[in-house]
Amino acid sequence: MPEETGGAGADRLAPVLGPVRAGNGFEEALERILQVVRLGLVPAGGRLPSERDLAERLGISRVTLREVLKVLREQGLVEARRGRYGGTFVLARADPGGAGTGGVGTGGGGTPGAGGADAGGAGELRRRVAAVDVEDVLRFREVLEVGAAGLCAELELGPERAGRLRAALARTRDAPPAEYRRQDTLLHLTLAGLCGSPTLATQYAAVRATVNGLLDCIPLLVRNLEHSQRQHAALVEAVLAGDADGARAAMREHCAGTAALLRGFLT
Repeated sequence: MPEETGGAGADRLAPVLGPVRAGNGFEEALERILQVVRLGLVPAGGRLPSERDLAERLGISRVTLREVLKVLREQGLVEARRGRYGGTFVLARADPGGAGTGGVGTGGGGTPGAGGADAGGAGELRRRVAAVDVEDVLRFREVLEVGAAGLCAELELGPERAGRLRAALARTRDAPPAEYRRQDTLLHLTLAGLCGSPTLATQYAAVRATVNGLLDCIPLLVRNLEHSQRQHAALVEAVLAGDADGARAAMREHCAGTAALLRGFLT
């Protein structure tokens, strides 16, 4: 009989499984359930709350929740079982001592894969996380990105520079998954380069390199890429409309989504 998560178990999950923000529902829900698994709040072999319960706790639709659970199954963290005692069950981690392991790996050439991590991938993940203060990197990245977005919106970019920003956005829209992260980086670097502060652009290039090193340790998720692209479009629209507050808000939300994924997989 699997361990239940009702009663006292439900109280144990309450600090983690609260409502997520609407802007990044998929990413933040994934982060919350990953925390449940990583912290051992539901042990290996234990059953997660029902889909209805999870969706209500997180404040998301059942459709979004199922996409989150699909990612966790693909990463080898949970499995679905049918029958009277069915549900979603937490699987034992291959490397209990590893930070952020449990099926998160990289494919050849540093491209994140959809399968489980081998010993080398898990070791590389631990090395990268140990080498940086992830929270500091994420905070600094947000400060630079939000600032650059606001500055760009306040400037009169002109046809040539506006065209460069639109072209960078179009390349992210048309990029296949294997090429997306590079084009995503180029879009953000373009925005930083247009903000009128060479120092900010230089600092952003450095922090983005660190962020990419961490992103390479987690899987590319189609749902996240689609969501990210909608945020990119809203951001560029706000910048070109001269809406500085809207540009800053769009970038802040975009950074929060990336941060949620990294915290979920790496902590």
